[in-house]
Amino acid sequence: MDLDLRHLRMVCTIAEAGSVTKAAARLGLSQPAITTQLRRIEEMVGGELFTRSRNGVEPTQLGRQVIARARIVLSEIDSLFGDLHDANPAVTGLRLGCSHLACVASVVDRVGEALPGRSISLRIEPSSVQLADALTHGQLDAALMGMIEGFDVPLTPPVVTRTLVPRYPIFVAMAAGHPLAEQPEVHLSDLRNERWISPPGADDGSLAALRASCRAAGFEPDVRYDAPSGAGRPLVAAGLGVRLVDPTWPVPEGTAVRPLAGEPQVGHLVMAWRRDLIGADAAAAIYRGLAAAFEDHIDDNPTFRRWWDEHPGAHPLR
Repeated sequence: MDLDLRHLRMVCTIAEAGSVTKAAARLGLSQPAITTQLRRIEEMVGGELFTRSRNGVEPTQLGRQVIARARIVLSEIDSLFGDLHDANPAVTGLRLGCSHLACVASVVDRVGEALPGRSISLRIEPSSVQLADALTHGQLDAALMGMIEGFDVPLTPPVVTRTLVPRYPIFVAMAAGHPLAEQPEVHLSDLRNERWISPPGADDGSLAALRASCRAAGFEPDVRYDAPSGAGRPLVAAGLGVRLVDPTWPVPEGTAVRPLAGEPQVGHLVMAWRRDLIGADAAAAIYRGLAAAFEDHIDDNPTFRRWWDEHPGAHPLR
């Protein structure tokens, strides 16, 4: 059996549904048929892609790697065919959405430079699920969405995607006076006794990803606080908790931001847009603008700048 796009979509659907049974229903297949195909795919890639439990399935480390790469392939294929259908060029406004990333400070200007003459509105959400819903219901034309590897947010036509940054590490923020703050990197297992601040946008899998990473490190995180977006920063600076953060954010006063050893959590950024509203040329321009906006803030965190320079394969394709 040769691996094809149908198999990649099946693996991604299983991950999105969290269950082989639910994935079979979405794909219109029987559960035995999808189970048999999954076993054959696992034989081809050389290992299990999911672990099974009473609550469904979760991607293994190999599974998260396969899913992340499958998403890139599928998004590029969808973009290819989406670009063949140009949208109405008379539209002059652009309703843009963005995850709560450091680059939101530059998005409007950079996309405006790439699309002169367009008036741009911006909606910032901590949750990629909310952005996906807004795209689906025609409330946004395009969005920059952050996702955790293995916990992708499903998108349906006419929404298509193109990968902006295929992978970047998630860092941890702690008080500047924390005993681990002076270390160049922090092992997740050394944070087992900490109080945690829930990631913003928990409905998009970020909280589930935190729990999964901590369990893999041998402990259950003590999630004490639910603080949307930047509301958790004072809690971190006061030493009341630690949290996972986007590595491009500048380090707030009283806080230390460190890489996690072994990169137990990896994110990626995708540009999503409605191909019935955004044409090929405009989509390419928006992509260039979002890439420039992201790169504007890499130097805000010198540690991430070093990682970025060492990983040219993570840079946006121009």
